[in-house]
Amino acid sequence: MDENLFEQRLDLKEFSASVVAIRSEIAKVIVGQQEMVHMILIGLLCDGHILIEGVPGVAKTLTAKLVAKIIEADFSRIQFTPDLMPSDVLGTSVFNPKEADFQFKRGPVFGNIVLIDEINRAPAKTQSALFEVMEERQITIDGFTHEMGFPFLVLATQNPIEQEGTYRLPEAQLDRFLFKINVKYPTLEEEVQILLNQQGASQNTLLEGVRRILTTAQIAAYREVTRKILVDRKLVEFIAQIAQATRNSSSLFLGASPRASLSILKASKANAAIHGRDFVIPQDILEIATPVLRHRIILTPEKEMEGITPDELIQNIISNIEVPR
Repeated sequence: MDENLFEQRLDLKEFSASVVAIRSEIAKVIVGQQEMVHMILIGLLCDGHILIEGVPGVAKTLTAKLVAKIIEADFSRIQFTPDLMPSDVLGTSVFNPKEADFQFKRGPVFGNIVLIDEINRAPAKTQSALFEVMEERQITIDGFTHEMGFPFLVLATQNPIEQEGTYRLPEAQLDRFLFKINVKYPTLEEEVQILLNQQGASQNTLLEGVRRILTTAQIAAYREVTRKILVDRKLVEFIAQIAQATRNSSSLFLGASPRASLSILKASKANAAIHGRDFVIPQDILEIATPVLRHRIILTPEKEMEGITPDELIQNIISNIEVPR
């Protein structure tokens, strides 16, 4: 037993070194945005998709490209528009006259890191095409099932819903995202550094200097290590209490689903691993609860009119639950 624990800790140290190396490579191009990078790393470990919301020009797309470049992965980009059809995303059957048969032509969703730009620009018909592939890592067309490659991670960006020409994503689709990250403008110091970096070299030159850190085999191994992170029963109950509290809150029209509870559990394990621990502490749960829940809850109209944000309400709910010691 002790030997197994010792071996696992050695693996965790190697993983921690890889995380440091990944952050170092990303920092060559991206200034700041530590939270976004951190959450994407957790998503990669948890096999969880990520929704990134922010105004244009805050490095959402660039970060996705960097992640694909740093790991051994194919990068695919889909620009969602109001006239985009499901077949434009998933693929379609094309008749081959030589063989007198239909052959499936894969769409751009077949990639390892799939960036969906401005996901809320497309109507519900196209968005619903992502339901099966995001949940089951496969698509079914004309009675045939097509599996996604490993790894498969969707990074979807969206503009704030108040902007013109955007659609609210269906609740069922939002629930399939592990996190929703709100990307803010850089600070004054960060923006100065961005300008200095771009002054000395172009963005493409900076990207060329980024080296690959992880192979697909290492990703699979690190995911297995993450699954072995220990979570005390009291912390499991704490996660369940948070989810239950959102469902019982009079300020919410829709609370968190059981998928949200599982997401908190998995993400807290990955958070612990990134911090070099083989066990979860309450702080791990507190750090990732808001990104996991903010897109899964719906405030009542009264609370929206009061100007209360989902983040504020989540923090208020958690503050009323006793944190395990």
